[in-house]
Amino acid sequence: MVSGSFYALIAGFLGAAASLSAKLSLGADYLREMCESGLSGWTETHRGSPTCDWLHIPLRLLCGGLLFTCNAVMWTFFSKALRHCSSSARATVTTTASNFISSAVLGRLIFGESHATLWWVGISLTLCGLLLLHGSTPQTPAQEEKKKDK
Repeated sequence: MVSGSFYALIAGFLGAAASLSAKLSLGADYLREMCESGLSGWTETHRGSPTCDWLHIPLRLLCGGLLFTCNAVMWTFFSKALRHCSSSARATVTTTASNFISSAVLGRLIFGESHATLWWVGISLTLCGLLLLHGSTPQTPAQEEKKKDK
């Protein structure tokens, strides 16, 4: 049996993949630049490759379809995480942390982005909160009754 935390981690990654797809499909010529840099070894001219003039359009459409697919699958996994986790807060925080970390890794790998120290402090605090949530044990109704009796 797969745990709710695993579903939440997958949902967070899929959310980051959907964001990456949106940036590639709607962004300012990222795909054309990637095409030109990828084909630069095969063509004599580095700029204005006729292949890249038309190839970026189907690639943008493909990324747009990937955006909707990743979002649909992400919501499916998030729903499963909510069903299998002991609390909705645990599923939400795990998904959010996974999304932030996946976004940072994908941004670094694909676009060469780097994040400021304050961003890393914020994600560290989020992860600390996640560890607190995962470390706490949910109270059973019998434990709550004992608290009321005292």
